[in-house]
Amino acid sequence: MSQLTLNALTAVLAESLRSRPLELRITTREHFGASLLDFGVEVPGGLAAGIALARLCLANLGDVSIQAASTDVTVPEVFVRTDHPLKACLLSQYAGWKIATDSYFAMGSGPARAVVATEELFREFSVEEKSDTSVVILESGQVPDESAVQLMKSAVGEGCRLIIAVAPTASQAGNLQVVARSVETAMHKLHELKFPVECVLSGTGSAPLPPVAKNDLEGIGRTNDSILYGSTVNLWVDCEDDVIQEFGPQTPSSSSDSHGESFLSLFKAANHDFYALDRNLFSPAVVCFHNVNSGRSFSYGHKVPELLCQSFGIES
Repeated sequence: MSQLTLNALTAVLAESLRSRPLELRITTREHFGASLLDFGVEVPGGLAAGIALARLCLANLGDVSIQAASTDVTVPEVFVRTDHPLKACLLSQYAGWKIATDSYFAMGSGPARAVVATEELFREFSVEEKSDTSVVILESGQVPDESAVQLMKSAVGEGCRLIIAVAPTASQAGNLQVVARSVETAMHKLHELKFPVECVLSGTGSAPLPPVAKNDLEGIGRTNDSILYGSTVNLWVDCEDDVIQEFGPQTPSSSSDSHGESFLSLFKAANHDFYALDRNLFSPAVVCFHNVNSGRSFSYGHKVPELLCQSFGIES
């Protein structure tokens, strides 16, 4: 792996997906000089497509699977595992690239962010990739228009082939890939808290897979509730116990004063402005730290299954 960039690792997976459109119920085509993989805008996609899309977001440095329900919420769960949480989650999966033109908007995930490298995150960790192929994943109900594609191509640089994957939140694949962000959400929260995220060695996460919503707005509500009120993240760390005890109580979503209300109700009250929401809320329901140095484990937070049933529209 040391010989391959994040984008090279991801491009290998992307090329294998391009050869399986019928199996995955996706389409692939050339689109304004980029390679476009549609996982759910103009095609049905599916669960297998969602797993593949989540792995693209993780720079092919993690496993994603569906497992049986483990709570009172009678839906399956999305399980994620990675031994490279900093690279896979913060430097790739995190949706930190804003793709905005006069006619198109989406948040970009994936390893192309490491090539663009305009986020402070990449300066902090001294990351700037050089790659002849870049892969970006867009959460959007529309395929990017020409202006958006040209913006992305310009950002990754001349001579760099661009692969774009896209899916709406209100689709099977888009729904699943968002729920597969449990470990990423924990890593991002810890980074915001100034926890030394380099000491996180491995991570697993599970979160309930909501029914596909009727529109993207409701999909955003359900997928966020899944993480905030139904996910469990386990992190293997190598640090002092007192570091875990200092940051641990601040890590789960229950550390927020907004905890206990559905994401959609909070989002509507904030006039659909993510930046007006309490940032402490954006974290898993339960976070467990396992210290490989001391052999001790620490668990923080709790789940709220009754809120999930209401959010998911599950009637008993």
